[in-house]
Formats: sequence, structure tokens, C-alpha cells
Amino acid sequence: MRFPLHRYGFLRLAVVSPELRVGDVRFNVARIAEALQQAAEQGAHLVLFPELSLTGYTCGDLFYEAVLRQEAWEGLKELLPMTQRLELVAVVGLPVEVTGRLYNCAAVLAHGRLCGVVPKAYLPNTAEFYERRWFASEYERQSDVVLFGSDSVPFGADLLFRVENVPGAVIGIEICEDLWAPQPPSSQMAVAGATILLNLSSSNEVLGKAAYRRLLVQSQSGRCIAAYAYASAGMWESTTDLVFSGHSLVAENGVLLAESSRFSLQTELTLADVDVERLVHDRLQNSSFAASSPHRAYRFVSLTVAERWSERLYRPLSARPFVPEDVHEQERRAEEIFAIQTRGLARRLLHLGKDTSVVVGVSGGLDSTLALLVSVATMDLLGWERRRVHAVSMPGPGSSERTQHNAQRLAQALGATLHVIPIAEALRQHLRDIGHPEGQTDVTYENAQARERMQILFDLANRLGALVVGTSDLSELALGWSTYGGDHLSAYGVNAGIPKTLVRFIVQWCAQRVFTGEVAALLLDICATPVSPELLPPAPDGSIRQATEEILGPFEVHDFVLFHLLRYHFAPQKIFLLARLAFGGRYRAEHLLQWMRIFYQRFFAYQFKRSCLPDGPKVGTVALSPRGDWRMPSDASIALWMEQIEQLTQQLPASLSQSPAKETSDQ
Repeated sequence: MRFPLHRYGFLRLAVVSPELRVGDVRFNVARIAEALQQAAEQGAHLVLFPELSLTGYTCGDLFYEAVLRQEAWEGLKELLPMTQRLELVAVVGLPVEVTGRLYNCAAVLAHGRLCGVVPKAYLPNTAEFYERRWFASEYERQSDVVLFGSDSVPFGADLLFRVENVPGAVIGIEICEDLWAPQPPSSQMAVAGATILLNLSSSNEVLGKAAYRRLLVQSQSGRCIAAYAYASAGMWESTTDLVFSGHSLVAENGVLLAESSRFSLQTELTLADVDVERLVHDRLQNSSFAASSPHRAYRFVSLTVAERWSERLYRPLSARPFVPEDVHEQERRAEEIFAIQTRGLARRLLHLGKDTSVVVGVSGGLDSTLALLVSVATMDLLGWERRRVHAVSMPGPGSSERTQHNAQRLAQALGATLHVIPIAEALRQHLRDIGHPEGQTDVTYENAQARERMQILFDLANRLGALVVGTSDLSELALGWSTYGGDHLSAYGVNAGIPKTLVRFIVQWCAQRVFTGEVAALLLDICATPVSPELLPPAPDGSIRQATEEILGPFEVHDFVLFHLLRYHFAPQKIFLLARLAFGGRYRAEHLLQWMRIFYQRFFAYQFKRSCLPDGPKVGTVALSPRGDWRMPSDASIALWMEQIEQLTQQLPASLSQSPAKETSDQ
């Protein structure tokens, strides 16, 4: 599968730490040219090189030599035709003399021409650095242009480069120390519209500096809500007093996308695909960014980039965006989520009074299991007896022996007070009362069970002076996969901010890290049980007949769509592309589209359920509370989204049009 990068809002950056000879411009130009060729072959739109990459950063007093400066200027002329032939933008470093002053500069090359020259603002002049011996600062600049042959080229740190054919892509440039200053120029560039911040650097190595450098790049990209690319000089700089490592990085809004190896003896080229569309979205949602304004005026230079096609993305892309890839981060994340859930419930119980207990319906499924674990852990946190957790098992016509055993044994093993209240007789009476045909297992039959259970929970809570703890998770709330007036209700929904893939992960974490013995064994069996509402009678062999994922599609696909829709508001077309890349060959393209269709149809149709959700703690950046995170009309039209899905479907072969899942209706 090949796709055009910039049509989906991606810009491919290459940060290069090239092999170099100090003072040998021709050698350096040849290495830069080789790197440009390699970057173009790998689909790069923009290639960034280190500070003073044409001459070497460690030339010292050789910068006074006119022959060196002139050779660097001539080196630019050799590179210009490559940018036209390879259809890319290159940013290289060199010393530039303007109005009797020498500046440490970045030159922007594109379309076979020199588009602009940006001088360094902050010149380090302490410890091992003494740049003021040779260079003047941007703040001492006397001209807005520099002559390049007969051409007047824009000159100054007030230049921003707008990529006209990638909406939102604006390039700002600073050089090395500029980033380390208390007020980096890139901050002002970002406020003025720059989404791609480039840094040409020659940062030497001392103990601990690499970690600080990495943190600095990541934090500046986050503060600016931008991509930040940092290309640093490598080991071929002079080692008279210093050693350079070629530590190059690309970060996007606080997240490290790519990082080079350090201390390489060869040219290091590192690729990263920046999602400009995502950056624009995050800025639009950030009121502090909107309220900021630059302290200076900027001049804009227009560029375009070539259409690059690719079969992959050079950026982290997880099929489970809610679950971290790193094992240590998984542990930390699970512990933090569990803490948020328990503290949220604890605060509510303390507000209601020290005599308050909780009621939670348990079914042997993942969601009710997590709600039960949170309830028990909250009692431990408050120093209250676990028996104040009233776990209510309500077997119905669809309940399987496995789930009921797991639910009841888990409650007992945890020390909760178990209530077993069958609903079969009450259900039959209710269905007779409303004239429902006996034996007809339709949506009325299913929803009546959910509402009967919720009636029991609330009435029991009234009798006990207790709080009903809700079990519905974020994925079910997004899909409307809960019965209105049934499991849709609670007094406090502890799982409301947690999607299904994360619910499973936290229950597994509890089994492996929090509990032992019988409790751990029961939790692992619950994780291995198919997700089901259990509202239809079991199969003759007693197995679960109603598997949710056979009806809706895999929850990991729905959670993937949910994340990219709510977090970044991506269109179906882009989510489909990302899903195909993230899941690889695990799911067929036509199946992904069918599940996306189900997601959008249900997401729009069941907004009315989300408009009146119970209280519950927000856990991550994706949430659906109508009071804080998601405000949507219940009668909004789905036409635009479905039109795009239909267009994607039509692009598939006709033989791939069959649906892998059946649709259901639930009110």
C-alpha cells in the first residue's frame, strides 16, 4: 500500500549528521550531496544539516579566512541544482559576511534557488564556547537582504518559510544556542505560525548532556505545539578540546519521533514523518496558544514540496493507542489510572458520609470486574471494611455458568458482600405485563434485562444507603453499547474514562501485580472470556452465544478509531490509512471499513445517551463527559462522514464489499 504523504498532512524530515573534514568545503559539499540523494530516495521533503556544516563548526580563527568563506558560498551554488532535481528543501550551515559583519547562518535551499538566510541570535561565549570572537548576532544585523550573485536574498531571523502545498506547514529556523536561551526565538516563531522548527546545532558531549538535550528538544516542541528537528555535528569535528557525537532528534508536541545514534563514524541520516494536521488541530484547541502573540513581525517566504509516496510512516504508530508499548510505562500507566479511579470514588464516598457503602453489579465480564476491584481498593484506601462493597450477581436467561462462577467467587474472594438475585421470574412477569410475545428474543427482550438489573441495583442501594457504582467503559459509551435507563445509569461511573482495550490491560495488571492466589486466577480467566452482554440464552453446550465483537467488530479497532477521532478529529480517510498501517495484515481493508462504518453510525446515533452521562473521573486526554470534553448535538447529521467512508469503499474491489459483522439496534 503506497500513499501520498502530504495529502494526509505528513511532512517527511531528514536530520543528518554528515561525515566532515574541518575546513575542507569541497569534501563537505560532496558528503552533503550524498546525504541529499539518500534522503530523496527515502522520500524526504526537507533535509536538515548541522550548524556550519559546509565548513565545520570548529574552524576557529580560520573563519577569518576569506578563502574559506568564499568556498562555502561557492559550495551553496553546487548544492542548489540538486534541490531542484531531487525536489526537496535543504537547510545547511555556513558563515556569511553582510555589511562588514560575519554571521553564523542557516541557508534554505529549494527549487534550485537560495530562498533565505537566517543568522544565529544567541552566541555562546562562556566555558568552551567563544563564538563572539568571530560572529555577530542577529540582534546586530543591519540589513534585511544578502547578495547572492546578482540576487537579493531575504536575510534575518525574522524569516518564516511557508510550505504552500501542505496546509499549516510553516518552517522556522534557529541555531544551536538559540534553543538553550531563556527565551528561544522558536517560541516566537511558533506563535507567529511556524509548525516546523529546525535547529542547526554543534552541541558537544559532556556527561549527562545528551539526556538534557533530548528533554530540551521534547519540551520545546511541546511548549510550542510544533515539530522540532535538531541536527547536530558529529565525530568528525575537531577533537582538540571537545568531542561531538552527532546527536540528532525530531520531536512533535512533546513526543520523541526519532533519534540518531551517537558517536557514529559514518554519516547518520534519521527520518521522521511530522503530522502537520495534528499540530494544527492541537493549536486550534489550545486557548493559551490562541491568546499568545509574537513580539516581532515576520517575513514569509513561499516554498512547495514534491509529492512523496510511501509504504510506511517514520513515526510511532500503535494499534493500541491507549496502551503504552513500553513495559515500564505500562506499569506506571496502570498504577496511575487505578489511583485516579480509586481517588475519584473515595472523594465521592467521603462527601456522602462515612457510613456510605457501594453497590456494584457483577457479571463476570471485564467492566464489572474492574469496577469491583476499584470499589474494594477504595475501601482499603479509606480504611473501611471491604464488606461495605455489595457485589450483586443477577443471573438472567443469557448468563453462562462460567461468568456467574467467576463473578460470585471473585466477590467472595475479595471479601465483598455478595448478593445473588436472579432476574428470570421478574423478567418474565414484566414482559407479560407489556404484552411482549413469549420466546421472542428481540431488542425489547434484551433491554428489559438491563433495566431490571439497574432497578435492583438502585433499589438495593436505597435500602442500604449506598452508592451505585457504574461499570460502562469509554468504548461502550462511544458506541452507545449500553441500555438507556439500564447499564447506562449509575451514581458514579468509575470506568467512564477507560476504553475497553485499557480495561482488559488494567485487569491483567491487577492479576499480575496487585492480587495473588485465587483472585489472580479468576481475573486471568475473566480476561480470557469473550466480551458479551449475555442477554440471549447460551448455546446448548452452555457456551456464550452472543459475542459483542462478532456483532460490532473488534474493540481494538473501535478504540483505534475512537482515539484518532476524539483526540485529533481526523477524517475517516486518514483514520483508515492509519488503521491499515497500524494493524498491518491482521485485518482486511474492507473489514476495517465496515467496522468504521458501524462505529460512525453508532457514535452519531447514540449521542443522546452521552448527553446525560453520570459523573465519573476523566483518566486520559480522550473523554466523553458532556460537562467537559464532548459537546455534540444528538441530532447532528452523519452525511459528511459517511460520504467519505462510502468513497473509500468504492475504491476497493467489488468482491470486497461484503460485511464481516451484522449491525444491531439498541435503545
